[in-house]
Amino acid sequence: MAEPRAESEPLLGRFRGGSGGSSGDCPPGLLTCRSVQVGPDGVALQDLCINQAVVFIEDAIQYRSIYHRMDASAMRLYRWYYSKGCQRVLNFTIFLILALAFIETPSSFTRTADVRYRSLPWEPPCGLTEGVEALCLLVFLADVSVKGYLVGRAQFQKNRWLLAYLIGLIVSLVDWTVSLSFACQEPLRVRRLLRPFFLLQNSSMMKKTLKCIRWSLPEMASVGLLLTIHLCLFTMLGMLLFAVGEKDEEQDKERLAYFRNLPEALTSLLVLLTTANNPDVMIPAYSKNRAYAIFFIVFTLIGSLFLMNLLTAIVYNQFRGYLMKSLQTSLSRRRLGTRAAFEVLSSMAEKDRATSEAVGVNPQKLLQVLQRAELGSSHKQAIVEKVYSHGSTLLLADEFQKLFDEIDKTVIKEHPPRPQYQSPFLQSAQFLFGHCYFDYLGNLIALGNLVSICVFLVLDSDLPPEARDDFVLGILNCVFILYYLLELLLKVFALGLRGYLSYLSNVFDGLLTIVLLVLEISTLAMYGFPHPGWKPGKLGLLSLWDMTRLVSMLIVFRFLRIIPSVKPMAVVASTILGLIQNLRAFGGILVRRTWGLLCWSPIPPLCARGPSGNCPVSHDFWVRSHTEKLKRKM
Repeated sequence: MAEPRAESEPLLGRFRGGSGGSSGDCPPGLLTCRSVQVGPDGVALQDLCINQAVVFIEDAIQYRSIYHRMDASAMRLYRWYYSKGCQRVLNFTIFLILALAFIETPSSFTRTADVRYRSLPWEPPCGLTEGVEALCLLVFLADVSVKGYLVGRAQFQKNRWLLAYLIGLIVSLVDWTVSLSFACQEPLRVRRLLRPFFLLQNSSMMKKTLKCIRWSLPEMASVGLLLTIHLCLFTMLGMLLFAVGEKDEEQDKERLAYFRNLPEALTSLLVLLTTANNPDVMIPAYSKNRAYAIFFIVFTLIGSLFLMNLLTAIVYNQFRGYLMKSLQTSLSRRRLGTRAAFEVLSSMAEKDRATSEAVGVNPQKLLQVLQRAELGSSHKQAIVEKVYSHGSTLLLADEFQKLFDEIDKTVIKEHPPRPQYQSPFLQSAQFLFGHCYFDYLGNLIALGNLVSICVFLVLDSDLPPEARDDFVLGILNCVFILYYLLELLLKVFALGLRGYLSYLSNVFDGLLTIVLLVLEISTLAMYGFPHPGWKPGKLGLLSLWDMTRLVSMLIVFRFLRIIPSVKPMAVVASTILGLIQNLRAFGGILVRRTWGLLCWSPIPPLCARGPSGNCPVSHDFWVRSHTEKLKRKM
């Protein structure tokens, strides 16, 4: 039986023995995945190797690094740490500690910002927010402890992000202790400045964004220097050109309101660089002599049209290059993880295999791995089908890699089948109300509803609320809402309830239709059916005018249903949504204070078996060789 320390060795630190399962080439005490074939130890070892392959597959799917502990207990902790529940708790803790700023003293979290009407904010007692903060810091302390244990001491000491994480926690705990010692009356709380770092440290996208900004700074600094020279040069020219003379001094003072002194002149041109005060800044000088406009035109052309666009081009080029490099890194991590899983599973060959030349993975072992791995059901089903198509033949390395290309493919969601009706009349009605032209009719009706609202907004724009007659608008709203309800029922009839809910546009329309129906019923119950002279009044929470405005706003919002029907609009809308998703990292950078620029450190070398099966090679050499092959292929 192997020594206990053998199981705690890194997975790729195992060596493949020679034919017949000999482990003579392995270091003393190092247990390989094929060194024990029978007995309880062999079953336990095979289960360990299966779990290691599962972890490697999950790392490849999530683009995570494979440099972490691979013993049984560490793998259980690793999978628990990256489970959805644990990550949600960590994300909620980050949100909670950042949200404390809204209620901590001094707080400005009030209904209005006007000091004349603003009530005094609620001040929590000493110890309340500190107790919540202590719980958050304990969660962060457990987080950094788990990360440190999983990556190992050597890697932890080289990882600047984790070291900064630990230092930030220590400073926060010390400052928290000082705060309680002073009964929450200390003048400065340093830990508040460190809170955004917890958000940054736990977001890989923010780290990448910060690293890309650091790479972009040198070239941006050169353009920034040109902008500074441009701004200073034109500031001095403006001070000399618009100097107050002896004649018409009063008129010159009025004309030179933006160039009285150097700070004001610099500020005026700096704002003009963004065209925010154009043409206000040149109107006094232009009113005196039109030739003065040449100065401002030349300044705007050089600054706004050339230098600012050059700065934008540099930022775009840097981020584009970093994006390509990041994609290559992610692809390398995925292929490295799948290759590591292949090496593990291929080492679990049958004992009677005569040679080690035909290195491959047993499909049954891979199916066991897929059953345990956390993977999307659709992607898992696609990979399982491909595995079954290979039969019982061993999967080679290239075939194993191609199996996981299914993860990058977009799964087209199939809608549930439509209900089957026996009556020819019902079948014709189903075909009619399930056709795309019925959707076009609904879009046309929504457009007519929107036009009617616009007409009444124009007609009633000059009338006070008490002088408006909402009889016609109320009738039209009732008619349109009844049509929306009828459309919902007919679509449910044609597509079925599950088929109706499978379309996001239908869910959007259905929710708004139900809300509109509830508001309309509430309006009719409180104010009666629309009639001539229907005047606004306030009988409940909202007046009739408020309810009418709310219904009209929801109808306008419902008009967005036409976006998927118009392809150019759909492309623009999807692009905007994609930008919002991709800008989340920049939003995180904007809410944090300026932090020291940190970089990732190299991974410590480990021991791994070579692809030949007999020659042990270092892990870093194995990783470099496969990384170079991947780069040549890309």
